[in-house]
This record gives sequence, C-alpha cells and structure tokens, in this order.
Amino acid sequence: MFKHLFKLMWNKRKHNFLFLSEILVSFMVIFAISSFLIYYFQNYSKERGLDYEKVWSVSYDESYKTKNSDSLTMYYENLKNVIKALPEVEEVSFSSNNIPYANSISTTSITFKGKSFDGINQYLVGEGYKKVWNMNLEEGRWFTKEDEVAKDRPIVINETLKRDLFGDQSAVGKSTADYEGNKKLKIIGVVQDFKANGDFQPSGRAMFWKVDTAAFRWLNSLLIKVGPKADAAFESRLYKLISNTMKNSSIEITHVSELRISKNEATVMPMIIFSIIAGFLILNVALGLFGVLWYNINKRKGEIGLRRAIGASGSSVSLQLVAESFVLASMSLIVGVFFALQFPLLGVYNVPSAVYLTAILLSVGFIYVLVILCALYPGKQAAAILPAVALHEE
Repeated sequence: MFKHLFKLMWNKRKHNFLFLSEILVSFMVIFAISSFLIYYFQNYSKERGLDYEKVWSVSYDESYKTKNSDSLTMYYENLKNVIKALPEVEEVSFSSNNIPYANSISTTSITFKGKSFDGINQYLVGEGYKKVWNMNLEEGRWFTKEDEVAKDRPIVINETLKRDLFGDQSAVGKSTADYEGNKKLKIIGVVQDFKANGDFQPSGRAMFWKVDTAAFRWLNSLLIKVGPKADAAFESRLYKLISNTMKNSSIEITHVSELRISKNEATVMPMIIFSIIAGFLILNVALGLFGVLWYNINKRKGEIGLRRAIGASGSSVSLQLVAESFVLASMSLIVGVFFALQFPLLGVYNVPSAVYLTAILLSVGFIYVLVILCALYPGKQAAAILPAVALHEE
C-alpha cells in the first residue's frame, strides 16, 4: 500500500510541494513556540526562593561626605537602626542596585582549580539581606560582624554555583579565588536558588559579598521588609524620615512586587504576541491544507469513481486520502526534525536538551493531529462520491 502511495505522490510531486512546505513551516513555528513555553513553564514551576511581598526598595543619592571611614559607617548604621526601630518595619539591609527583579545586573567571574566560572551574578549585601527576602540556607551560615575582620573574604553562593563548582560535595569551608586568581574567597554558606530575573527565568549562578566600610561611599540602595500594618500613610512617613535624615538627597521608594510584575510582563508579552501571530499562521496553514485536499478530490473524481466501480469501499477511499496526507506530513517532518535536533546538539541559547526534545515530540504530535483533522472531512466527501456520477462527469 505504501509503495502505491509513494508512487502516486511522486507523480504529483509538483502539486505536493506546497503541501510539504506548509507542513515544514508549521512544524518549525510550533517547535519554536513549544520550546519557549516548555522552558518558561519549567522555570515557573520551580520554587521562587525568596519572598518579595512587603519588600520595599529605597534608592538615594550619596548625601554624607566624609573622609573618616568610622563616621561614614556610623552614619549609615544609625540610619538603618532608626528605620528598623519603626513598628511597621521587620528588617532592613543595605544592598547593591541589582536587587531581584530590578533592571540592573552585576556579574563577575571566579577561578577554581585553574578554571574560570563566568556569568556569576554578584550581590553586595548587608547582614539583614537574607531575612528581608526570607531566603533559605541550604548549608553553612549567613554573614555576621566577625566576617569583617576575616583573613579570607567570606562569600555565600547559591545552589547552582555550588553544583558547578563542587557537584554533590559540601561547599562550606572551601575556597576559590577572584577573577584574577589572586584574592582568596572562602565559602561560608549556600542559599537556595532564587529567581531574581522573574518567575519565568532560571536562577543562574549567584554569589554574595558583605557590605564593608568602603562600599558605603557608593552604595545607594536600602531594602526594607515591612509588616502587614505598613500602608500608604506609613510610606509617606518613611519618606519624610529618610528625607530629613539624608539632606539634599533624592529619595525614591519602590515596591518590589511592582518590579516583579514588570519583569514578568517583559517575558510574557512577547510570547503572547508571538503565539497570536503563530496561531494565525497555523490557522492559514490548516485552511490551506484543507483547500489542497479538497482540490485534489475534485481533480481525482475519475480515479475515485474507478476505484469505487471495481469494488473499493468508501472507507478505503477515505483511508487512502488520509494516508497520503499522513505520508506527506511524515516526509516534511523528517526534514523539520533534522533541523530541530541541531538545537540540543549545539546547545543553542543554553537551554536544557530535554526542553528541545520535548518540544520536538509535541510539535510532531500537533502536526499529525492537524493533518488528520484537515484530511478527515475531504476524505469523507471522497467516500461519498458515487461511481456512476464520477465516471459520467469524466
């Protein structure tokens, strides 16, 4: 049967070229959408790793100028203590500008056993940073005041960086070096992975340093974890308090929950637009497939009538048309799958191979369902053709 089908399709190869092209384009579009959706869904289904609710970010200009390091440290520590003493405030921490969900990033590299590990998100944080975000420690401890006088600079890393460096071994107590391979860095803790770039993005590698005296000369971000009683009135009082303390400084208070929404929208909106465009494309392809099959039936009435006249049943005629479409789709899918397999083989976009392989399977299944649905009704109409009528028209 398949030999006969291939012979029929080869004789009509020019007419089938459009059909094959539409299937190939449809497969690649569905593959692209499926890859993104699966990738985003996998990231979304993972734990967030931090609690963004009721976290406010306060940005300010450098307002206190002094050459005395002790005075500088005391000034900012007093500011933190005054804010923390407010009944509506649960925790306060200084931080670099690249807080979770912000449009600011800071990356670095470290060396371990002569190998460089790049693309590490580095965060300069205070002692209260972990409590502000309610982060979970998987190993070791968080920063304390004793770390300020440590011989080797203490760092805290996340699970992803720990796996890249040490695999399943414990990381606490082990040392690495900075990107130049000179300064020694001692790992004192490992925190759970957290999604700083939105719910749909992976956590990536992360590393934390503790704020020191020199950092206060350029830091301009303060994180505040507020309680359930914090409202707009409290936000206004907080703004006045900071403004009166930091004279001539520009103060801005931002709710991190709003930053999260903006970050997620930046990921979701392009996918929605792309999906809508792809949906119209698939609809046009489906209509095109339906039209091609319908046209083929009208052009092959004589063939169908002859088959019916020599005893072929209506179901066998319908099955032949569906089988032809199935085989044609398979020919296009072989080409499409070949190109799609290059993505996991080449590691395109640094996406896990399982994402691409799952997308290929879903796309193949979708195309087969689409082709069968488009072929069923024309096949049913072909089965209803009466032999005498078809042969008379010929």
